Amino acid sequence: MYYSKYREVFMKLITAIIKPDKVEALRQALTGVDIQGLTIVEAKGYGRQKGHTELYRGAEYEVHFLPKSRAEILVDSADVEKVITTVSEAVKSGKIGDGKIFVTEVQDVVRIRTGERGAEAIK
Repeated sequence: MYYSKYREVFMKLITAIIKPDKVEALRQALTGVDIQGLTIVEAKGYGRQKGHTELYRGAEYEVHFLPKSRAEILVDSADVEKVITTVSEAVKSGKIGDGKIFVTEVQDVVRIRTGERGAEAIK
């Protein structure tokens, strides 16, 4: 169901910042709950970890930005809680640096190939 002029929001973009070694576990978990479509972007950042110190060729140096992966999943609003739960369970280690999940509203989406819009474009 698509409404012109964006009267109601039916889609959400779930963005998860996770550890790079959890990407495959996330992909498998989302596939297991029948969620189609996942975009992964390599990223660097820091939160409470504030980086760490490394030793390279005998010299110690600080790494302020740690490698992360940014996962983006566009879903129908009805699937948001299922995706949040799936992402959390797939990537959680219980240690600092597990990441964050952000949920934002998406007003519209267009499938370029067919011109489909709204929820039809993400099926």
